[in-house]
Parts: sequence; C-alpha cells; structure tokens
Amino acid sequence: MEETISTIETLVTRLNSHRNSFVYRGHADAEWSLESSLERLIGTAWNAANAKKFEEYSYDEFRSRFHLYDSENRTPSSKLAWLATMQHYGVPTRLIDFTTSPYVALYFALEAYRPSSGADIAVFALDYSAAMDRSFQLLQEELPDFAETRLSHRNKQDVLFDSKVDPQARDVVWVTEPTELNKRLDRQSGCFVLSGNRGRRLAEILADPRYADVEFYKYRISATLYRGIYDVLRKANINSKTLYGDLAGLGQSLRMEMQVYASG
Repeated sequence: MEETISTIETLVTRLNSHRNSFVYRGHADAEWSLESSLERLIGTAWNAANAKKFEEYSYDEFRSRFHLYDSENRTPSSKLAWLATMQHYGVPTRLIDFTTSPYVALYFALEAYRPSSGADIAVFALDYSAAMDRSFQLLQEELPDFAETRLSHRNKQDVLFDSKVDPQARDVVWVTEPTELNKRLDRQSGCFVLSGNRGRRLAEILADPRYADVEFYKYRISATLYRGIYDVLRKANINSKTLYGDLAGLGQSLRMEMQVYASG
C-alpha cells in the first residue's frame, strides 16, 4: 500500500501509528525500488544463476581473506553473520538494511538526499512479526519435521537460516538481527530483511499472495517537507553523531546541517 504524505503532522501520525512489530527503511528518492545492493550491482542481468554466482564468489573470497585484514572483529560463525559483516564493509549482498525506528529510517533518507533533485522521499514500513509468522507457517507446511515458531526461534535465527532456509532456497521473507552485532548496527537499532531464496528478489516474495495479509506500507513524502523533517529529527537528537559515534559521524552531521540551511 502506498500513501502520499504532504504535512509533517500527517507524517508523524502515520509513523507513530504502527505497532512495535514494524521495521522501517528510508529512501532519498521515492522512485527507488526496494532492492538489495546485490540486486543493484547485477542490474538488468539479474537472474537466479547470476545471483548465485555473485553471492558465492564474494562470500568465498571475503571469508578466505578475512583473517589477513581484520584485527578487531570476532570471526563470524554463521552465513548470516558473514553476510552482515560483508554488508558492513561495502560488499554487495542480498541483505536489505531496516531499523526498528521510523525516525532512524527518516534520517537515512535525509542523509542521502540532495535538495536540488526535488525528489520525494520514501519510508517503507513492514510488520516483521506478521512476516515471520507467515514464513514459519510456510516452513512448517513444507518441512514435516519443522516445529519452530517465530517465538521459539529467538537466538537460533542464524542456525535456522543456515540449516533450513538457505540450503533449500526457501521462498520466504527472513528478518534477522545477526548474532554478531556490530556497534554501529546496535546504535541504529538495525536489522536485515532478505529473501530466503537468493534467486528471487525480496520485493517479489513480499508481493506473493501468500504474504497478502502482512502489512507493508510505502510512504511517499513530499520534497517540501525536507526542512521540517530535519527539524523533527534534530529535536529527537537523531543525527549521524548519535548513529555512528565517531569522527565520520561528526563530519556527516556538519555536512547535513550546512546542506539544510543552504537549501533555504
């Protein structure tokens, strides 16, 4: 479902109306599709074979060289943790970053925004509890010996993905917070949403009739609200200083502040 929002009051009301079971993603341009960095990399050449080829190559190469370059991280212990680490360091993966905070999602939309584009902004909102309940129901239907539920799988999400979802390329939505969580992801209340079948796009699975009852919204936010959104986030102390916690965050915060005021 898509809704156009043209006032700050409506925006705040809509974002605050969702239950705590929702996760969010912000886009600097409402025309951008909901797609992973791996999908964007492959582009028009996207198909199941290429998705498999590119993921396997980067996954194997990153793991084999990880110890040569890393001196501060714990070695990932699951595929999801490896993919999350790869994503953190800029390797294209099928993971799509979401956050449990709609205002953090708004911030990331603004961080990549360029006022001169005149583009509308977008925030996606997905009921992850309902999505995972449905995914577990589908797994139970397909696997006679599978008795896990969304509640029982807590702290086992990486193991279940590695053993039951990924090897069989299940057509399910998977929402996860990897066991090995980096500080930046924690600051940003981050999580990942991905397709259990790397050969199918997440947007395609979300559009499947089997997920029709799962609430999934796209808010198209008018470009005229750019300055107002910045003011709301500033009052809530949501900025790159608090979300990154390093000098890069400080620099980005100053850049955004200058950009807002330069735009008038």
